[in-house]
Amino acid sequence: MFRSAGPLAPFVWVSLGIALGCAPEEGGRTPSTPVLSASTPPVTKPPPSAEAPLARPEYGYPATRREVVRERLHGVDVSDPYRWLEDASSSETQAWMKAEAEFANGKLSVLPEREGFAKRLSELFYVEGMTVPKRFGKRWFYSRRAPKSEKWVVYFREGVKGSEKVLLDPNTWSTDGSKSLGAWSVSWDGKKVAYNVRANNSDEATMNVMDVASGRVSEVDVIQGAKYARAHWTRQNDAFYYTALPPAGSVPVDERPGYAEMRLHRLGQDPASDTLVRERTGDARTFLATSLGKDGRWLFATIEHGWNATDVYFQDLNEKPAARKWRRLADGADGIFSVEVHRDRFYVHTNSGAPTWRVFRVDPAKIEREHWKEIVPARADATLQGISVVGSKLSLAYLKDVVSELEVRELDGKLVRKVDLPGLGSASTLVGDPDDDLAYYSYESFTEPFTIFETRVTTGQKTRYFRANVPVDSAKYVVDQEKFPSKDGTTVPMFVIHEKGAKRTGAAPTILYGYGGFQSAETPEFRASIFPWLEKGGVFVIANLRGGSEYGEKWHQAGMRHAKQNVFDDYIAAAERLVALQWTRREKLVALGASNGGLLVGAAMTQRPDLFQVILCGVPLIDMLRYHKFGSGKTWIEEYGSADDAADFRALHAYSPYHHVKPGTKYPSVLVLSADSDDRVDPLHARKFVAELQHASTGGIVLLRIERQSGHGGADLVRARVDKVADEYAFAWSELAR
Repeated sequence: MFRSAGPLAPFVWVSLGIALGCAPEEGGRTPSTPVLSASTPPVTKPPPSAEAPLARPEYGYPATRREVVRERLHGVDVSDPYRWLEDASSSETQAWMKAEAEFANGKLSVLPEREGFAKRLSELFYVEGMTVPKRFGKRWFYSRRAPKSEKWVVYFREGVKGSEKVLLDPNTWSTDGSKSLGAWSVSWDGKKVAYNVRANNSDEATMNVMDVASGRVSEVDVIQGAKYARAHWTRQNDAFYYTALPPAGSVPVDERPGYAEMRLHRLGQDPASDTLVRERTGDARTFLATSLGKDGRWLFATIEHGWNATDVYFQDLNEKPAARKWRRLADGADGIFSVEVHRDRFYVHTNSGAPTWRVFRVDPAKIEREHWKEIVPARADATLQGISVVGSKLSLAYLKDVVSELEVRELDGKLVRKVDLPGLGSASTLVGDPDDDLAYYSYESFTEPFTIFETRVTTGQKTRYFRANVPVDSAKYVVDQEKFPSKDGTTVPMFVIHEKGAKRTGAAPTILYGYGGFQSAETPEFRASIFPWLEKGGVFVIANLRGGSEYGEKWHQAGMRHAKQNVFDDYIAAAERLVALQWTRREKLVALGASNGGLLVGAAMTQRPDLFQVILCGVPLIDMLRYHKFGSGKTWIEEYGSADDAADFRALHAYSPYHHVKPGTKYPSVLVLSADSDDRVDPLHARKFVAELQHASTGGIVLLRIERQSGHGGADLVRARVDKVADEYAFAWSELAR
């Protein structure tokens, strides 16, 4: 994810979005079974006809060819009967996808509860939304979505109280909504904006530059390969630094992140002649990130090794170009480092030597570690999630027992005040100019809609600036934070959201959501999508699994790579706890997850098919032995490991859902949600998983829903979100009633 470009997706998928051992076909082989080494091309000769599913022929699934493909990895024979479905460009795969999509749509469109869910979701989703405003020059910029608008629009004001004007409106970019707005960045004087346009709502993007006053888009400043790009403007406002990729298709897709390089683009210059500032790493497992502070002096290059280590380098742009050199500030071998710059001092937020994070102040003239001054020590009881410099003070956002705390400190670390928050929810750091006293921050909880507060940094005086007006009586619902022991005895929390006075009879239809990876903390956020489920007497549960950042880096590392099974154990333990507390029973339990969370529910289902009635599995990783060969997969190797490594292979093979689907098993009803233009997690995972389950399961129906003109985060249209969640809820409700 350039940090947001990995499988990490709970923030975009509005679905909120095994018995270990070899699968039956693995192990010994007959002389007629070809064996593939890691370097041998796959068998391509198909059997004479498609093979019918082993079980539940009454479902009438589309015919799916199953072929004999095996390869020997680290001494183990691995079967891959649907490898042909990896090739989305083949006519056979396209025909199969069309048949599966039509089959799923035919089933979903007639579900009796679908219309009611869709109507209520429309009421909840078509509401006004707004982001925190920020000043550039004399102008203020922010995003807002009108109640009936499909997409967010970027606006600006001449002064904080000026009249609102449209800057970027992606609603007008395509008749079918297939073009969306990616990252956008305003020059420091507020006169130019660089922004990314994404086709089919995928990560792939083209960067353009617009004049704010006139709205004129430059015909020269058009940068391709902007998948990871964001403009970082110079203080002269006539150029910006960015991370560039070679054009799509010019290098192997899975190697492309290693070709990222830092460039300088000068306005009016052909991007083909942009200055190379830092060469590519050549390592597809890494990301190259760029940043430049408001003073325009200190340019940073960060090499991100997955989600557990960063190297940080910097240049002094006050030096003449010929004299500039990269100096290393931090070696990521011992942690993650992020840097805020203010008045020629670096404020370093790091988990190096401090799993719950701390802050150092560094003089760039004395960058040796012994000269770093710790100004905010790590807390034993809370994790420091983020920092910002606003109004010449430090803003610190903590997470204590998965609930936000917000502090303001002097630049030497001395506490000024703790910001009074409305309740047990999630808050951002202060957002504003490093030299401005005026700032903003956001707050929300499971029952309190997204709210923006305007504040004065010096006095702490605050007023409510914006509150989402969502048509729901959230006071009817309460949130319990339940803690339970996982398989290894680790205490894990989860939030249980339910109607006040609800009785624990074991009868409540219950959705259990989880993610568990990439340092993503599942904090109390207002999720309008959960209320239609709650209003029908359901319970919604969010589990804080290991792999996230809820309790610091140790919590993350306890759920990554060879420890990934802990995440599945935590999720299974959460489900068992809900049953034990009589919130629900397995016949009323729905597993929900997307992206890395799709892997989660896939693994939980194959390990404990008896525990869930329904699985809602969005844009998932499923074939963990080959994930790194497609899309952005290599950038996740630090999180999962790679089957190319023997030790990693053993860990991955032990839980890879695709390899643990057992013929003749009564699996839950499954709805797999895929996106046709997902260039982050390749849809091949969804295709292969559905094919295997339709062949093997003696349990509930298995459907593949394919969203058109949609990337990993969905189709960027409110109506598409309504349709998707309505399909999920209606499918789950229908299958729970069986």
